[in-house]
Amino acid sequence: MSEFTPTRSVVLELKDEHRAMHEGYVFLDEKCLLLAGEMLRELERYSELQQAFLKAWDAAVAALQAAVARNGLEGLQVYAPADLGAAHVRRVPRSLMGVRLQHAELVADALPVPLGVDRSPEAEVCRRAFGYVLAQAAPLAAVAGNLERLQLEYRRAVRRARALQDVLLPELDRIVYDIETRLEELEQEDAIWMRQGK
Repeated sequence: MSEFTPTRSVVLELKDEHRAMHEGYVFLDEKCLLLAGEMLRELERYSELQQAFLKAWDAAVAALQAAVARNGLEGLQVYAPADLGAAHVRRVPRSLMGVRLQHAELVADALPVPLGVDRSPEAEVCRRAFGYVLAQAAPLAAVAGNLERLQLEYRRAVRRARALQDVLLPELDRIVYDIETRLEELEQEDAIWMRQGK
């Protein structure tokens, strides 16, 4: 038996609590659907960005091989790198159901590169190719972070929804049923007492 005193007002309060819990469950269920939809969109975007990144990576590796073949490994190691001192990642934040999401891009204003002693077009192509790989990595990393945060929030919402649906709501139903049963028994006892008293 529950720890509640069997009165009609307690039953009404518990039914109000049940209604509020059910509304919370419906909200969490809708939240899960919204998060799942956003995860699918982000997965599609991740796939596109990953393909672009891998294509840029393959081009950069090919450019590196050509530059090493032309300049040798030691010659390429002393080749002047691109100056990324002023580079920064520009992030545009947004929020979905309390989950912080973002879009990111690398902003690297082209600064003059010191001229090498033995300049080669292969080394220049290699420098630009790896700069492009770096630029492709920023949005890919942002989407990967978005997916991670969405997954964590989705799991949390699913756990809460299941707890409401499978544990709290049935327990509250059982308590209300027990109290209503006890009230019926008390009413029957009162009716018997009143009949015997006459």
